[in-house]
Amino acid sequence: MSTPITKEASMAQKKSSHRTAEEKAATAARREARRARTERSRAEAEERRKKAKRKEQLTRFGLIGAVLVLMVGGYFLVTNLGSDKPDTAPAGASDDFGMVVGDADAPKSIVIYEDFLCPFCGQLEQTVGDQLDAAVEAGDVNVEYRPLPFLERISDYSPEAANAFAVVLDESGPEVAKEFHDLLFDNQPAESGPFPDSDQLVEWAVEAGAEEDAVRPGIEDMAFEGWVEAAGEAAADADVNSTPTVLVDGEVVEGETLQDIAAQMVG
Repeated sequence: MSTPITKEASMAQKKSSHRTAEEKAATAARREARRARTERSRAEAEERRKKAKRKEQLTRFGLIGAVLVLMVGGYFLVTNLGSDKPDTAPAGASDDFGMVVGDADAPKSIVIYEDFLCPFCGQLEQTVGDQLDAAVEAGDVNVEYRPLPFLERISDYSPEAANAFAVVLDESGPEVAKEFHDLLFDNQPAESGPFPDSDQLVEWAVEAGAEEDAVRPGIEDMAFEGWVEAAGEAAADADVNSTPTVLVDGEVVEGETLQDIAAQMVG
């Protein structure tokens, strides 16, 4: 026999059921609030991560620039311990350790201090190289390329490439040397390597138009090592402490970006 439900018990059951519904609603609301807070926290954490990554990248780029400057400074500190080879200039070289292309009477003269391993030099060449070639062809400008061994503390490739350039200039003349110059930048290695060896430098020299038998001995034996080192010392004496350094009509070109510098070179 079932026990009859009194009025008070029925009200208690209804009240209990009502409380349970309210509690469920409150629990759901709290759950939703927690979910919203969690999403906000994740979004804020992601934003902080992105900011930290951007800061890290900027710091890394700044450190790379600082390291390059220190490398250049370190180069100058040890140049007096360099090669005992004579600083005999290659045939066709300028008195300022470079190679001039273009009409000597052109209305604008440009000097580019560069290192074949320097990534910024490579970027400048990619940015303005074709325009300079066209301006030289039109007789509007002459350009003197002055290769330097600034980054030899990173790799021997820096002075080896400059020496190879001098060998090609000496054996094959300015036209072939300019083509070789362009090939070196077209095939520029990363600063972390791997670095081209003598055989590769000879191959590029031949591709530029040189005779292998003429250039291989000088490339392999670093025939113009003394001249390359003297070029670095001359640059130091001229207060050149970074590459690329560009002069237009004798004045150093300043710019926040390579595009700024390029615009002043061909503007």
